Amino acid sequence: MRNEKHYKGWNEIKTNDSWALFKIMGEFVNGYEKMSAIGPCVSIFGSARSKEDNEYYQLAVSIAQKIAEAGYGVITGGGPGIMEAGNRGAKLAGGTSVGLNIDLPFEQHDNPYIDSDKSLDFDYFFVRKVMFVKYSQGFVVMPGGFGTLDELFEAITLIQTHKIEKFPIILVGSEFWGGLVDWVKATMLKAGNISPEDLNLITIADNEDEVVDIINSFYKGHQLSPNF
Repeated sequence: MRNEKHYKGWNEIKTNDSWALFKIMGEFVNGYEKMSAIGPCVSIFGSARSKEDNEYYQLAVSIAQKIAEAGYGVITGGGPGIMEAGNRGAKLAGGTSVGLNIDLPFEQHDNPYIDSDKSLDFDYFFVRKVMFVKYSQGFVVMPGGFGTLDELFEAITLIQTHKIEKFPIILVGSEFWGGLVDWVKATMLKAGNISPEDLNLITIADNEDEVVDIINSFYKGHQLSPNF
């Protein structure tokens, strides 16, 4: 009897997993349809916990404004903190402001600076991450936590392994990111776990002009298009 009950429960899990595929497919279809119509964008990542008086919140607003003025849309995770700052800067410049929202038990809620027709909701992190990578012409990575690091290293890995085309990955804040980059050089590179040329996949910047110059310089020799 116990084995029969366990087997029944296992079958229910398998059935639920199968039906979840349709929900996943729906998120991909909706995301592709909406994002493909938006045009070239740059994604801004960073901590959801940064307040309005935080120096990096204020810098993210300036960076996003400058990016929008340069003709790119701005994509964020749609929530508070640095994400809000990114959408806010795009809005100030009259540019395209996109939010890819995720349903979380804490921290996440839509910010008011997303264009009403460019707010997308996701249940699955991996679907959301595909949208960031496919439709971003660059990643601007502000100081953040584990989620920010997740986005950063996934993008680096995909470019390193030639799964997607190269695009600019810019770490903003040498004081914040310098220790990580030093560790990568002194530990990972020294151990032979990465190649010297892998270090060229990231660039550190400290202000909005540097960020936009890096992006514009890159696209003087590359086409603006989805990354895969």
